[in-house]
Order: sequence, then structure tokens, then C-alpha cells
Amino acid sequence: MGFRMLNPVHLRTLVAVIRAGSFADAARDLGYTGSAVSQQIATLERAVKVPLFERAAHSVRPTAAAEFLAARAHDTLASLKALEDDVTGLAEGTVGLIRIGSFPTASERLLPGALAAFLSRHPKVEVMLEEGESEELMRNLQEGVIDLALVYYYDLVPRSWPRSLRAKSLLDEELILLLPDGHPLADADTIVLPDLATENWVSTREGSAGSKCLARLCAGRGFEPTVAVRSNDYDVIRSLVRSNLGVALVPALSHVISDGVFAARLRDVTVRRHVAVLHRAAKYNRAVTGALMALERAAAAIIDTLPGVCPPTPGYAVHPDEGEEGRRLQVG
Repeated sequence: MGFRMLNPVHLRTLVAVIRAGSFADAARDLGYTGSAVSQQIATLERAVKVPLFERAAHSVRPTAAAEFLAARAHDTLASLKALEDDVTGLAEGTVGLIRIGSFPTASERLLPGALAAFLSRHPKVEVMLEEGESEELMRNLQEGVIDLALVYYYDLVPRSWPRSLRAKSLLDEELILLLPDGHPLADADTIVLPDLATENWVSTREGSAGSKCLARLCAGRGFEPTVAVRSNDYDVIRSLVRSNLGVALVPALSHVISDGVFAARLRDVTVRRHVAVLHRAAKYNRAVTGALMALERAAAAIIDTLPGVCPPTPGYAVHPDEGEEGRRLQVG
């Protein structure tokens, strides 16, 4: 028949008695009564099936078994204390793992500052990053694969998500027109969208939110854009514009000043792309709160430094979607 499971409280009491030299002194050190210490040692002796102290009228002396057990217990108790500290950290969000999903331009422009600030405050939290498009990230968030999802949506392309998710708006982006250097419109005082009705366009993948936004913008001005080439990589889009394969309309976070590319604003386009962070309504991971705060601070810093990046639009609100499955962000 094997030993009973050893109680860590009893092991701590054993160590305290050996260190103090008596049950009474150990009781004072531990904040117990003398009888509680005596009972714990007796229970431990029954568990290990050997006597741990030689008891005299006014003293106790540890046996060799007690010295052996106490020596072995030191490392175990230290490991248990470390585990208890980690459990406390998990509850407070200062220890553990947080999984963040993001789309590429946010990963490049927003996340580095946010993660650096977060990890400086939470050095014991491990961060895992997963990149993807908004629909995929929202699905992963709902399924618990990730804890936070950075997503985007356009004024003309509203998004919806399950009621179990919550959104925090971080920033808005103006849409910036890219022209190849030397384009006739580069010298114009103002440019409006109908000026580009006969141009070839470089756009994102067909069916993407950016592509839909461009099509709806142009439809509102009475024409359909001719898309010559598509890419979801904004570095590629800039290179295609530079090579005179078309013009492009890109969100401000993706814009980088580049030789051979002229950037301008369209006077008649006020549509913006909006960046938000989503999390589940029930915050199973306490580190989420700290990460949300870091993302908000990083967004505020970008708003102050990057042209075309603005504070979130006032009046955006969550409204019930057409069905019972989700909610939608719309202009209020």
C-alpha cells in the first residue's frame, strides 16, 4: 500500500518546527495554535508511516526521517510557491500567454509600439501573433483560437460579428490616391474621383473590403473602375503604380512615401477605413485588459505622427444586424 498524498501545508509546518526548534515557537511563527501544529505533524507522521520527532516533556527533536523529508521538501515548496505566484499573476493578467490576431498593415504600424509598451509592463506574459484578414480573425476569436483581433472596415462596406464579441475603435484612416510620377493629374490643384473615370486601377483582391469600397465609391460617381491588376500587398501596389500600371486608392496606414509615386487626396472622397480591436465579451484571459490599453495608447501615438490617420469617428455605434446572429458597425 502506497503513501497518502503529502499535504504541502503539513510540509511547511515540518520545516518551520525544525527551524524554530519547538512546536510552540513554530506555532507563533506560522500564526497557528500549538495544538494545530501538533495535529499537523501527527497527520504527516501517519502519512509517511515513520516518526518525525522524538518528544520529551519540554522539547522535541527531529528524527533523521524528519531532516531528510524537510531537506527534500525545500525545493518542492519553493516550486509550489512559484506556481502559486504564477496563478496569482494569471488572475491579475501579469503572467501567461496572450494570442493576438492582426492584419498586415496594423502589424507593421500599430502593433510594434503597442507590444513593446505592453511587454515592458507585463514581462512575464508571452505574446503570440497570428496574421490574417478580418473575417478569418473574427472567426478565430469567436472560436477561442485568439484572445484579441485587430480588424478594419470601410464606411461603404459595413461588417458584422457575433453578439459575443465587443469592439473598441482605435483610429480612422483617410484614403490616399497614388499616381505614378509624371501623371497629368499630379499637377492639378484639386483632384476629384470622376477625373479618374478612364484610368486603369490597381486594387486589392476581388471581393475584399478595399475592392468593394472602390467599386461603390466609383458607382456613386457614375462609373465602374477598370481594374488592371490586383494585390493584397500594399508594397506591391505601390510598385505597380510606380510602373505606370494604374492608379490606386489606399488607406493611410499602408502609405509609405516612395520614389516614383505621387500621393494626393481626393477632394470629393470622405470615406474612411476604420481600425478596431475585438475581444470576447467574457474576458477569459486577464492579460486582455492590459493589451487593450497598450493598443489604445499606440493608436493615439500614431494619430499624432502619421498623416491621414485620425481619431475614431464620433457617433459610431453598435446596432442590431438584420438577423439575431450578429451586430454591425454603422455611421451613427
